[in-house]
Amino acid sequence: MRLGRVAGWMVALSLLCLQLNEGLATVFYSKDEAMELAFGAGAEVETVPVFLTDERVREVERLAKVKVDSQLFSLYVGKRGGKIIGYAAIDTHVVRTQQETLLVVLSPKGELKRVEVLAFHEPPEYQSAGRWLEQLYRHPLAELHLNRNVDGIAGATLTSGAVLDGARKVLAIFQVALKEEQS
Repeated sequence: MRLGRVAGWMVALSLLCLQLNEGLATVFYSKDEAMELAFGAGAEVETVPVFLTDERVREVERLAKVKVDSQLFSLYVGKRGGKIIGYAAIDTHVVRTQQETLLVVLSPKGELKRVEVLAFHEPPEYQSAGRWLEQLYRHPLAELHLNRNVDGIAGATLTSGAVLDGARKVLAIFQVALKEEQS
């Protein structure tokens, strides 16, 4: 009888913890707002589906040093007056146990221009700040390594690594799939 009561309280406590964790989840921007962040108001945005062959997946993984979990990827091309002003990708990945969604913005030449956190479902103290994200800008793919060219976030090493993995993956996909086609 007493064991049943304890089990009941444990289930109730677990459900409460799950609800509290759900309450920590924060979505900062919608997809439309993200595209405006990437390209500015009034830009034309075109979705470009990128299908990676097995060979291209291996190349992206080699360059990015991260596992690619899908052969289909969407890049967004921002245009103004018919001229390309940049590229963007939305990357969702798991940080510790919960998801984070990033907007990764590239210049027309494929240089890392901006990274924004669109949604973060881990506790807020683990989230990367805008100031930390700024140190990533204009670094080439080969230089985006934690504790080499990029300082970590004290107490949020997994977040730092996840953000870098996402940025490297987008840069590598651009390099393998689009840059070759533009040449």
